Amino acid sequence: MTDLAPESTAGSGNARPYSVSELAFALKRTLEDAYGFVRLRGELSKVTHHSNGHVYLTIKDDKAAIDGVVWKGQVRMLQVRPQQGMEVVVTGKITAYPQGSRYQIVIETMEPAGVGALLAQLERLKAKLQAEGLFEPARKKPLPSMPAVVGVITSPTGAVIRDILHRIRDRWPCRVVVWPVVVQGDAAAGQVCAAIRGFCALDPNGPIPKPDVLIVARGGGSVEDLWPFNDEQLARTAAACTIPLISAVGHETDTTLIDFVSDRRAPTPTAAAEMATPVLSELKALVSDFGTRMHRCAGRVVEDRRARVQHADRALKRVPDLVEMAAQRFGIVSSRLGAGLAKNAAAHERDLVRVSARLSPLLLQRPQQVQKDRLDRLAVRLQPAAERKLDRLAERLTALGKLHASVDPERPLERGFARVTRTDGSIVHAGASLASGEPVSIKFGDRVSRQAVIDGAAAEGSGPQAQPPTPVLAPAKPARPKPKAADPAQGDLF
Repeated sequence: MTDLAPESTAGSGNARPYSVSELAFALKRTLEDAYGFVRLRGELSKVTHHSNGHVYLTIKDDKAAIDGVVWKGQVRMLQVRPQQGMEVVVTGKITAYPQGSRYQIVIETMEPAGVGALLAQLERLKAKLQAEGLFEPARKKPLPSMPAVVGVITSPTGAVIRDILHRIRDRWPCRVVVWPVVVQGDAAAGQVCAAIRGFCALDPNGPIPKPDVLIVARGGGSVEDLWPFNDEQLARTAAACTIPLISAVGHETDTTLIDFVSDRRAPTPTAAAEMATPVLSELKALVSDFGTRMHRCAGRVVEDRRARVQHADRALKRVPDLVEMAAQRFGIVSSRLGAGLAKNAAAHERDLVRVSARLSPLLLQRPQQVQKDRLDRLAVRLQPAAERKLDRLAERLTALGKLHASVDPERPLERGFARVTRTDGSIVHAGASLASGEPVSIKFGDRVSRQAVIDGAAAEGSGPQAQPPTPVLAPAKPARPKPKAADPAQGDLF
């Protein structure tokens, strides 16, 4: 088919009409020729991994969007896996799809250009919930070891619920309660929140029993398909759930907010069923092993007790010999007991006779007589000793009286002496110490004092009138009489 070109006609009525295919393919060739190589930057949206291996997506910005496709052969050569919300730079060519009257870009290469708007929003929400402590391991509840009721929140159709039911039936006999919800689209987050709150509000004794553990499950999909499980309200509801919660959303590489706030995260729905339930056959084998070990331990205990009893039995065979030897010793000792008691009584009797011979009234009276004689002798010696003590004290008192009289300062005045003192009361011992015209006081024996003024010539000690002062001598201290020696024969009580 040749390219179409506009014909020069005067009126539209003479123009040749195109067929739809001619126009569509002409536009396709025009786009491919004009835009055979395009480098495009935008955010990925509506990423779909088709079962035939192709990837269909949309590249958009804040004002426009263009569809794109990655053929199966190019998917393995891409640097990144296309995901919802990623911002990428792609290269390819623009082509048209004649059957749908739309154009698209056939992507040959793809490289990341940064975090897209949706992923950036998700990271901000994740950081907010983490700051509130909803991801802390300490708040996560342990799973029950043997649940009686398992609650499952998932779509009632599809392979997920069948895989969970089949896995639980093979492992553990328990009741499974399914709360059907949609797991994709705008209504998914609200229905899952309502299911979680509904399970928590069930009465344990009601017609529908309250589950011991919950499983929120969904199969794999694109980021856009799993986006309802990144809802903030759903994350807060899962964190506030009073029943242990297992998150099994997407495949092992898919991660959503509910995975962080749940008590456990399972890589697949089947793995969630395995986490929630034990294996009955394994428990039976474990119980059987415990029983075997218990019987084995009990057998060892019985054998040990039997061996100890046998050992004790061998030792008890000597009991008659031991009893016979003890009986023989007892007979010998008992035969000697009477003679020993008689001998002991005779010895005590001899000691009693020996001691009783010395016991008499005189033995008790002798100490009293001795004390009486001693008191009589002391009474005879008491009077002379007291008289001698008084004589010695009288002699000592007389000597002290004489000593007092000899040192009396008024005594020399009675023998004609006079005492000369200055006005300040000090005694004049020598006339040379007096100054001319110095007033003095003279005291005589009749206790009369006279005032006088010393003449200058006399004070200087010149002329025949000057006489040396007569010293006042105190009588010698009488010698203390030597006390008489006490009569050793008579004794001294003081």
